Amino acid sequence: MRPFDGRRVLLVVSGGIAAYKSAVLARRLIEGGAAVDVILTESAERFVGRVTFEGITGRRAHMSLWDRPMAHLDLGREADVVVIAPASADLISRLAAGAADDLATTTVLAARAPVIVCPAMNTRMWEHPATHANVARLVEFGCTIAGPADGPLAEGESGPGRLLEPEQIVPAIARKLESAKGLRGRKVVATAGPTRAALDPVRFISNRSSGRMGFALAEAAWRRGGDVTLISGPGAAPRPSGPRLVEVETAREMLAALETALTDAEILLMAAAVGDFEPAAEAASKIRKTDGGLDLTLRAGPDLLMETRELRAEKRIFTLGFALETDDLIARGREKLERKGMQLVAVNSALDPDAGFESATNRITLIDRAGASEELPLAKKTELADQLLDRIEASIAAAEA
Repeated sequence: MRPFDGRRVLLVVSGGIAAYKSAVLARRLIEGGAAVDVILTESAERFVGRVTFEGITGRRAHMSLWDRPMAHLDLGREADVVVIAPASADLISRLAAGAADDLATTTVLAARAPVIVCPAMNTRMWEHPATHANVARLVEFGCTIAGPADGPLAEGESGPGRLLEPEQIVPAIARKLESAKGLRGRKVVATAGPTRAALDPVRFISNRSSGRMGFALAEAAWRRGGDVTLISGPGAAPRPSGPRLVEVETAREMLAALETALTDAEILLMAAAVGDFEPAAEAASKIRKTDGGLDLTLRAGPDLLMETRELRAEKRIFTLGFALETDDLIARGREKLERKGMQLVAVNSALDPDAGFESATNRITLIDRAGASEELPLAKKTELADQLLDRIEASIAAAEA
């Protein structure tokens, strides 16, 4: 799985109750296609034994400088990325001092791969000025700091210091391993999920969008180095952890957030399923059920691409849009691309099984400004996101050449 296939991750585990999460992290990386080597500090082995990691990775777990000659050099040289999770206050302190007094510190000191440090400790330890100074020192050395999270800690306490979940650490590792760098430093705005239009304080009109396609695009763009803002309606799928998240509910709220985000954007990935209609009037109190049924008067809601067309043209924002249709897919896609001022439009059928709303997969026909179309066969939305971004990067590179 991109970008882990054939890559080597060195996982350094220090002592702390959060060490159990490192075993899950190792499993997730292997599921993605990475080979994982593990170094345990002496205190880490008291929480999770080396046999656990050896069973998960199928590789020898390392603890001592004396286990294997030159292991600290070999492990560091072979790694594509070094991940320290959990990173205790003690290990962070020793790394900041440039210590080389055990296998973990010696290997990190000798490694030339990117280093991701995932702190985990009690809140009072995390908030101590010495810890902040040590973390700042690691940042000066070029390390990436991932976390900590704010939440429940050991002994019933709560606060900042909790190790990120494996599902949050994996994207940070993927960002370091990603080879496609065409979006690095570029401002990207992505929209995702449905919008809602209220009928009354209880009910609303919406659609079946889960948000998966937009979330996949936002996460993939962030992994490729983009500075990503994700504007999301109330979709059911989990939000990606990397992009900056702006949550909205209505089409008008999404439009306001979009206009703000586009002021300095370079790319727009417009994957949200914005409601086409809204009630002409919202009832102030709950509409009571009657035997006679209910007549609704609807009006057209805001068209976000049309509303932002002038702004996007002025700032030359590369725009990918989506068109979910039931008939005349190509013709309707081309018409929308031209009328709404997009550079690419991804067209898919609402009648296609295993594609569109509420599905983890999609089947897309991609149309460009020249009218050319390309069929992207059925695939996971996460895979399609990378295919679409490949096309966007190529188009931008050609335009800038």
